[in-house]
Amino acid sequence: MRSHHRTRFLASAFAALTVVGVLAGCSRAAENTAPAANAGAATEVRLGFFPNVTHAPALIGVKKDFFKQELGSTKLTTQTFNAGPDEVNALLGNSLDIAYIGSGPAINAFTKSKGTIQLISGAVSGGAQLVVKPDIASVDALKGKNIATPQLANTQDVALKKFLAGKSLTGQVKITNLDNSKTLDAFKKGEVDGGWLPEPWSSRLVLDAGAKVLVDEKDLWPGGRFPTTVVIVRSQFLQEHPDTVRAVLKGQLAAIDWAKANPADAKTVVNGALKELAGSSLSPAVIDRAFSNIELTSDPIPAEFPQLAQDSVTAGVVKSVVALKGFADFGPLNDVLKTQNQPAVNAPELIK
Repeated sequence: MRSHHRTRFLASAFAALTVVGVLAGCSRAAENTAPAANAGAATEVRLGFFPNVTHAPALIGVKKDFFKQELGSTKLTTQTFNAGPDEVNALLGNSLDIAYIGSGPAINAFTKSKGTIQLISGAVSGGAQLVVKPDIASVDALKGKNIATPQLANTQDVALKKFLAGKSLTGQVKITNLDNSKTLDAFKKGEVDGGWLPEPWSSRLVLDAGAKVLVDEKDLWPGGRFPTTVVIVRSQFLQEHPDTVRAVLKGQLAAIDWAKANPADAKTVVNGALKELAGSSLSPAVIDRAFSNIELTSDPIPAEFPQLAQDSVTAGVVKSVVALKGFADFGPLNDVLKTQNQPAVNAPELIK
């Protein structure tokens, strides 16, 4: 009997130890995978962009399903914005994952998020101009005038303020922040004297409202190239779903390649997207002029970001120059470029 009890006791003890071992193993497994470095493809990716020609890669990528083709089973949800600061708030509020945005707000997003929003690609170079009433014959004649920009601290707002500071005109020109569509109406009514605007709005003021170009921003940058639109991501989303980020970037490269091979069709697609998103399409002359002023490129033109960070200080948007170490993660983009035998983006000053 004693032997029988001893046998039952040993069996129970062994079973208990086995359960403990299994639980401990599960616990260790959970610890090892706790901050999921790569949770595989995301169930959904939320993408933000503007209904502007300067966001053509996003517009084409969505309308021609280049993103969807690469994303597979991952659901693509899109949201549009008028300017960068509102889009940054959406990223900070965790209601967006990836965003097409201006270079200035991209830097501000990195700063405000304490490094948890990062640059991952370029999208468009060029496509911003200071357009004014025909009787404004010189930069000095801007004194006392009212010039519009899309939003306080957005890319064009910073560019205008930096330009005025360089001409010793700070405080001598009124700057009004207006939605782009409202700027066109305000210009026609004489309520503003011009605007520093992205495409297609600079072209619309010129061709639809009689404005003239006083400054083409291309002329202010080396080689006429500067990052008008870039792509940023929440770092957590990138860490958890790098395959999904690569899929979006692969879709963007496909959209850009298609647009370059089919320029007339690309204009048609973008124009259709603008009609759907903004309520009106562009005349053939406007869409042609707008496209002639931009370059679709995944090159983020990284060498210009230190200057862009300084410009935000000059414009009075921030008090000190942002340290850009860690601002960019070009790993996903370089992975995609490598598969297409294209040169990698090398920007050690922006990488951790």
